[in-house]
Amino acid sequence: MTILQAIILGIVEGVTEFLPISSTGHLILTSKLLGIADSDFLKSFEIVIQLGAILAVVVLYWKKIWGNKDLWKKVLVAFLPTAIIGFLLYKVLKHYLLGNVSLVLWSLFLGGIILIGFEMWLARRGAQATQDLTYKKSFLTGVWQALAIIPGISRSGATIIGGLAIGISREAIVEFSFLLAIPTMAAATGYDLLKSAGNFSFDQWHLLALGFLISFIVALLAIKWFIGYIKNHSFISFGVYRIVIALLFWLILIK
Repeated sequence: MTILQAIILGIVEGVTEFLPISSTGHLILTSKLLGIADSDFLKSFEIVIQLGAILAVVVLYWKKIWGNKDLWKKVLVAFLPTAIIGFLLYKVLKHYLLGNVSLVLWSLFLGGIILIGFEMWLARRGAQATQDLTYKKSFLTGVWQALAIIPGISRSGATIIGGLAIGISREAIVEFSFLLAIPTMAAATGYDLLKSAGNFSFDQWHLLALGFLISFIVALLAIKWFIGYIKNHSFISFGVYRIVIALLFWLILIK
């Protein structure tokens, strides 16, 4: 991996982490386009730089995070399903799911259809959403997030759809999805580094640091844009995007 490739992947991560379009899926597809050889380091790089984007949440939401014990209890309750499944299936994820382009494309395509259909169903239902996030709803949201262990599903997309389905307001579930990303990606990064850090060279650590920094800076801008966007728009456009990008990559990559 070159410095330019690390920068490009950092930008892709920062832009896509909090949108319902799968940052992991986009990193895998971008790596394929850039001709980066599949390796354990690339898979670790794709995991670690996501923590840079998550750091942007800490910076932007530190006032809401600081001292709010009840909120953090709910976040940790929501984190439990992903923690258990991620720990049990770490080897499967690292060696079989990450880097699987066909799986990513199918996940993007089917996820796009589901996202569009869900928004249409939600509009017809016309139910009143609430800002109240109970412990039960927190746990159920975490169960939805656990689906995103499959590359291309989208962690934020799964949690947002799950939250909306159980009656949480759009803005409330989006912010909760941001906060839920903190323990989720911190744990994923920490566990992967614990397993793999000893195999990295000095130059590879530089690439990790660069990708981390770039994703953090770009994510700061992406979060602010996304919060403004959801106040007046549905997620149908993201569903359409997922379908289009999957079809384009099928034409480009699948021979």
